[in-house]
Amino acid sequence: QVQLAESGGGLVQAGGSLRLSCAASGRSFSKNAMAWFRQAPGREREFVAAISWSGDSLEYADSVNGRFTVSRDNDENTVYLQMNNLKPEDTAVYYCAGTGVPGGTHYAPSRQYEYVYWGQGIQVTVSL
Repeated sequence: QVQLAESGGGLVQAGGSLRLSCAASGRSFSKNAMAWFRQAPGREREFVAAISWSGDSLEYADSVNGRFTVSRDNDENTVYLQMNNLKPEDTAVYYCAGTGVPGGTHYAPSRQYEYVYWGQGIQVTVSL
């Protein structure tokens, strides 16, 4: 059974930092793109960041570009999201996702339908 398990969320003050981790089990994602999405209350789930299997391509939403960094450790089957200079508008449930098929070294899609595997989500709350 394939599972993606997020960790590292919580409550932080504006301007602070958090590092989310997503540990995959049940299969290797070393040749698959991985991504982070988020959903704020009353809003649709939106793209945050994606990374190709090689790490050669990184994609970010405009709202987080320059503040968030996505990375991965294929040996550990884990993807990370370092979030700096957090803002109250970053408050959301954050989801880790993985594509269902391997992709090229620069394949890092931002569309949700590209991702087959999803974690349960983890809450990130940024206070003023």
